[in-house]
Amino acid sequence: MTPRTAEIERKSKETHIKAKVNIDGRGDRSDIKTGLAFMDHMVELFSFHGLFDIELEIIKSDTQIDIHHTNEDIGIVLGKAFKEALLDKAGIRRFGFAGAPMEATVARVIIDISGRGYCKLNIQDDKVLQLKNHEEYSLTYLEHFLESFAHSLGATLSVTLQNVSDDVHTNVEAVFKALGLALDQATQIDPRREGIVPSTKGIID
Repeated sequence: MTPRTAEIERKSKETHIKAKVNIDGRGDRSDIKTGLAFMDHMVELFSFHGLFDIELEIIKSDTQIDIHHTNEDIGIVLGKAFKEALLDKAGIRRFGFAGAPMEATVARVIIDISGRGYCKLNIQDDKVLQLKNHEEYSLTYLEHFLESFAHSLGATLSVTLQNVSDDVHTNVEAVFKALGLALDQATQIDPRREGIVPSTKGIID
């Protein structure tokens, strides 16, 4: 099988980011340097539980203002890298579903690598209105990251958080773990579909 790897470099006025992705990795050989300790931790969890090898480096960012652009652009670059590494998507399972608990909090992720970018974050708890944000992150930032990732990958992404924790870290960590697990499932090759694009149209753009 052709190695499913990709290397992306993206420059804008706000950020300059480089990324390498190996979909068929081990998950324990990633090198994440975003300049944001919280994001380093989250992307490392995503790569480890998804069994992806990821190199991610932020060369320039405007974090002196806030992390808004950097957070979104990390999602864009990772989404583009996965899309390129998947080539024409022949043989993949396409759909993935996974859940990850963190104490009482449960994150569930459903993904369809459909070619259509769409994301919905569902939070099934009014408690979110009283949450105190982590010093570096918030559920709003999480939603922006997921939207950027889904649109750049070309995937429909549904994320649900149940029993929301008072600790933003707990909620976000559960989502990144579940995202890795679900994307691993969706990108796996189904031997029954070898060489076949998993769409009745015969193509996934």
